[in-house]
Amino acid sequence: MATVKGIRIMPSKKLDFKTGQYVVYPTQGVGKLVRVEEQVVAGQKIKMLVIDFERNHMTLRVPVERAEISGLRPLTSAKKMDEAIAAAKGKAGAKRMIWARRAAQYEENINSGDPMKLAEVVRDLQRRTPTDTMTFSARQLYLRALERMAQEFAVLHKIDLDAASEKIEDILGVPKEIDLNAVDIDDDNDDEDEEE
Repeated sequence: MATVKGIRIMPSKKLDFKTGQYVVYPTQGVGKLVRVEEQVVAGQKIKMLVIDFERNHMTLRVPVERAEISGLRPLTSAKKMDEAIAAAKGKAGAKRMIWARRAAQYEENINSGDPMKLAEVVRDLQRRTPTDTMTFSARQLYLRALERMAQEFAVLHKIDLDAASEKIEDILGVPKEIDLNAVDIDDDNDDEDEEE
């Protein structure tokens, strides 16, 4: 362990990424490492990890030297994902803070890329009964956190994103939303039979 001006610095571990591997970039979610390329920036050759975020229609280039600092990481294990989902099943955290502060904390948790922090947001904001309502901003935060969890879950279980979101909500026991505009077709047919 090295020291600089009396401050202990932990040796950084070398992250080893391979082309074709799925990775998590904290503020964007799951992407696929498509290639490693060299670019000349300010007269210096820099190795870049090129990550494709298909869902966002975005390509990100992260210098290899800054990969760890940026928070880029490999996918979590299936076991750790199960632990995060189990944590999301727990009792919602205390809501003593004003909404603006809680929303900022939730935003920070979402952008951390940490499955356990994402689980906290999902846990605190999920609907517990079919009659629970959410503000627009709470709903948006919940959906973003759920999507980030579902992105990793989908890759780990080789299913699509929508199926992963549904599966997580099923595991958590989140009640399905009621479609107030739905028409019961069978009732309409019964009326026609009675007229004849």
